[in-house]
Amino acid sequence: MIKLTNISRVFRTHDVETTALNKINLTVEQGDFLAIMGPSGCGKSTLLSLLGMLDSPDSGDYVFGEQNISSYGERKLAKLRSSSIGFVFQSFNLIDSLTVFENVELPLQYLKISRAERKLKVDAILSKVGIDHRADHLPQQLSGGQQQRVAVARALVINPKLILADEPTGNLDSKNGEEVMAMLRALNDAGTTVIMVSHSEHDAKYANRIIRLFDGQIILDRASEAEKEVQYV
Repeated sequence: MIKLTNISRVFRTHDVETTALNKINLTVEQGDFLAIMGPSGCGKSTLLSLLGMLDSPDSGDYVFGEQNISSYGERKLAKLRSSSIGFVFQSFNLIDSLTVFENVELPLQYLKISRAERKLKVDAILSKVGIDHRADHLPQQLSGGQQQRVAVARALVINPKLILADEPTGNLDSKNGEEVMAMLRALNDAGTTVIMVSHSEHDAKYANRIIRLFDGQIILDRASEAEKEVQYV
């Protein structure tokens, strides 16, 4: 599904040059659940931005599906991103002035889907994540866990090939965090590819593969302990 070959990303200012990613090689198969981990400043967020087509590498190749997108311009990247990738952020990134329904509907409007079809899709996905009873509420009327469910619904409504989650439990208490991670695991079990950046060893146990970064390089790529247990049972 995804293949990164010798991907590098360098940030430059007038006085300083910082290598955020240094010749990264990574393959992600359809149906994987990856947890990307490592200390602050190791390149996790940069890698997630590149995977999400929000940034472009300085060198190397990024193949998504069968397309080498390394040299794509912003317009082509935006079109592919909006139809293929769902994002879940730590801070939820919901629009306060829109209802739950309207927040989830927004990606479909960008895809120019009819109003009737939008309603069917939004109703179905709100029900799937268990937040349909809050469809007419505003984000500030919801708990943190409920807001993250809305964010997951918004990511899923386009039926993406890939979900990218950036510290999805970072602003949640342990109970709500467990619910969100269980939901991501269930979505992955149903066939959705998930790539998650996390500092939490506990959350990483929900993944079937752990990638550890240090100084912009992959220093470990292995099956998670949970995946090993499944394989050995």
